[in-house]
Amino acid sequence: MGRELFDCPEALFQPYLVGREDIGVHELLFRGIMNVDVDSRRDLLDNVVLSGGTTLLPGFPERLQKELSSLASAPVRVIAPRERDVSVWNGGS
Repeated sequence: MGRELFDCPEALFQPYLVGREDIGVHELLFRGIMNVDVDSRRDLLDNVVLSGGTTLLPGFPERLQKELSSLASAPVRVIAPRERDVSVWNGGS
């Protein structure tokens, strides 16, 4: 494996790389935040908590923070718990 190690995770941010006309995960998240009450947006941008195995991809938290900060034109705090791959199970137990 060579190029695939880059292309697969990159498709989360640039879906057109795999022939999709969708928006990237960062833009999807940003649009969701912009759809809430204006008074809550800053709190959400300060507390983006990652969960799930895909977020364990190398560099994912940093890339998401960079892309979101660019869209928000302000600092964004992405929280990446160490055991985020099982956090949904921990929350449900």
